[in-house]
Amino acid sequence: MTALRQGRAGDTAQGVRLARALMLQGTASDVGKSVLTAALCRIFVQDGWAVAPFKSQNMSLNSYVTPDGKEIGRAQGMQADACGIAATTDMNPILLKPSSDRASQVVVHGKPYKTMDAFRYRNEYLTEAGEIVREAFRRLRGAYDIVVLEGAGSPAEINLKDRDIVNMRMAAWAESPVVLVADIDRGGVFASIVGTLELLEQEERDRIGGFIINKFRGDLALLQPGLDWLEKRTGKPVIGVVPHIEGLQLESEDSLSFRRASPNREEGQLDVAVVRFPRWANFTDIDPLFAEKDTAVRYVTRGEEFGAPDIVLLPGSKNTAEDLLFLRETGLDRLVCAHRERGGWLVGICGGYQMLGERLSDPEGVESEQGSVPGLGIFPMETVFARDKRTERVAGRATGWESQAGSPERESARIRIEGYEIHMGRTTFLRQVEHPMDIATVRNDTGESDALHAEGARTEDGRVWGTYIHGILHNDDFRRDWLNAVRRAKGWEPLAGGLAFNRLREDEFDRLADHVRRHVDVDRLYRMMNLEAEGQG
Repeated sequence: MTALRQGRAGDTAQGVRLARALMLQGTASDVGKSVLTAALCRIFVQDGWAVAPFKSQNMSLNSYVTPDGKEIGRAQGMQADACGIAATTDMNPILLKPSSDRASQVVVHGKPYKTMDAFRYRNEYLTEAGEIVREAFRRLRGAYDIVVLEGAGSPAEINLKDRDIVNMRMAAWAESPVVLVADIDRGGVFASIVGTLELLEQEERDRIGGFIINKFRGDLALLQPGLDWLEKRTGKPVIGVVPHIEGLQLESEDSLSFRRASPNREEGQLDVAVVRFPRWANFTDIDPLFAEKDTAVRYVTRGEEFGAPDIVLLPGSKNTAEDLLFLRETGLDRLVCAHRERGGWLVGICGGYQMLGERLSDPEGVESEQGSVPGLGIFPMETVFARDKRTERVAGRATGWESQAGSPERESARIRIEGYEIHMGRTTFLRQVEHPMDIATVRNDTGESDALHAEGARTEDGRVWGTYIHGILHNDDFRRDWLNAVRRAKGWEPLAGGLAFNRLREDEFDRLADHVRRHVDVDRLYRMMNLEAEGQG
């Protein structure tokens, strides 16, 4: 039991101690709110508090499946991991997944509600959504000592403020102080802070307890006159100036924060070309490839960028048919197929896996209005989209690449895997094909699993494979076995051992927390919440 519930200062409702709240809002999107929220979550946990993250409404194509098989924004799943707790839909009760420039699938407490355009969502649903997010926050507040809230975009969006459920109105509902985060790397940091304050109402400005300037590079002494001016101009403190942290191996929030392509391919590295679809979803699937020392990852959006890769990866998509048409419009479909014909290695995950089949059909217009679209024809399968979405955590075993196809050694090399599925397509096979995986849905509420079933497809030579399992490359043994097969095919020696990605991720949470603690006045944050710095385990 933590200190707050043992009687330290805290709000009280009907005799129940309620958590303190702290909210990070930004002067714009992609200023680093999600990563700073994760850092503060980890810092407060290190200090002995029970902590949970919260973002009332998230717009992202990067999903996370909770232990009970529900879908939330990836950032809130990552932040829950930073807290050392299981993620729940209360941490992100409303998720908007854009399916076109004007419409999004509205996911409520982890399940699809309906697809709505922005006008309908704003005018028909936001009142109901507001009550949903308040209830979710109240549940979290009754279960933890501190809830760290994250806003979205900017609180100064004049056209959206009257029905806001994610920035200043959420802060008021939560009775939370606010820290305003600005990104100095994009320029205009002082104008963005002062301009944001000028567009807020007085009671909103009063709620802001100070500023964090993020992604700083350079000599702090040169910035200090500007910081002094800002504090004098606004009457609010600069709580911290956080330098850019190099090579952080934690998930990005959305497509504004794609990992940068590997800067230069070095000798001994495999060339991995990832097709960057316009509607790419769950792009964190490739994160472990950035951390491996023998892979250089680059993005491909046009035919002239294709080159001669060792591996081509087709990732997930929120609109598979439209992204398949993108392949054809750019000529990348011909290059991918030619790569396969030359014996190249090719991988499809979720939507990319569906593209490897013979046909995609969407008779009800679930994802697009294309109806029926021919696939790349590599696997004898077809996919039909249905209105019910499959969101499940799965675990099982996969056949590795240790020996040649069909050999007894290969059949005995079974590697444990786990991940999650998020898709509305249902795939059937027209002819027999190798299924390299046997998996089952994991029922975390009971600790039991369903019966095993075959999953995925792989060609006889093992060089093309696909799966519905997001996070498949986060399985260290599986990933290393596959990369070593590619190395052997090139005549290179396989690498022994390998990267422990989940352990690296835990170390990265601590590195991030230490970095932010050095550059942010954490004691001031505690004072803003009327808490003492030391919790009690």
